[in-house]
Amino acid sequence: MPGDREHRTVRLRDGRVVAYAHYGAPDGAVVVNAHGGLACRLDIAAADGPARAAGVRVISPDRPGIGGSDPNPGRTILDWAADLGELMDHLEAETFSVMGWSMGGQYAAAAAVAMPTRVRRLAIIAGALPLTEPGVFAQLPAFDRIYTRLSQAAPWLDRMCFRTMHFAASRGPHLYGRLAAAGLGPVDGQVLRDEGYAVFAAMSAEAFRQPEGVVEDYRAWARPWGFGPEQITVATDVWAGENDQLVKVGWESELARRIPGATLHVRPGGHFLAHLYYPEIFERLAG
Repeated sequence: MPGDREHRTVRLRDGRVVAYAHYGAPDGAVVVNAHGGLACRLDIAAADGPARAAGVRVISPDRPGIGGSDPNPGRTILDWAADLGELMDHLEAETFSVMGWSMGGQYAAAAAVAMPTRVRRLAIIAGALPLTEPGVFAQLPAFDRIYTRLSQAAPWLDRMCFRTMHFAASRGPHLYGRLAAAGLGPVDGQVLRDEGYAVFAAMSAEAFRQPEGVVEDYRAWARPWGFGPEQITVATDVWAGENDQLVKVGWESELARRIPGATLHVRPGGHFLAHLYYPEIFERLAG
């Protein structure tokens, strides 16, 4: 079970509970983490040391229906920004930076668009373009296409898959982590091996605790963002891994081109490149 710093909750004005974790320097500059897909607030646990060294306090909330957060059926990308604003009010953080990895990229972007006077800097790491744009959905990895389609056409099948993943990660963490590493390829697989299979499995078990919430995460992913990358006005860094097998480097180049003034960083690494470059990412976000 996650420790105290990894399972804190806030009740929003509409009565829903948001679970969040915090890492790094308790009194440091606040950086919000928008977790990836098939993940939860614990996906940035490995950044605790680098965040402390950088003088950064990382706040990592679960999206609705994920981990310990209450569901919010029919939610949109921008709805999460409103939840985040309430959470930051509770934590008395007037300004903060936001980072989003993988599926979390558009949520981080939404926060920057919805709260341009509060978000100091934005980092999109291995993020995707809007799935509603021509040709984007077809370029997703096969498993993402399948889960997205099932979330709309046969959600019970998605729920069954995610329930099975929760069981496997909870009951056989080492095997689960080893199989995940093998499926990710050599570059990302090495990240999981270095950090420990059990760490990844614990994160996954928490992420799949509410199968219906994961289904809704895929539904929300496929909905229009409600804004375009061109509407982002805060200072932005876009990070891409040269060996990313899940997201095309070309997507990051396109995001950087469309976000006014964005800086593109292409580094050796795969989809989990954030784990290799936390010190540099935090240095940019805290600047």
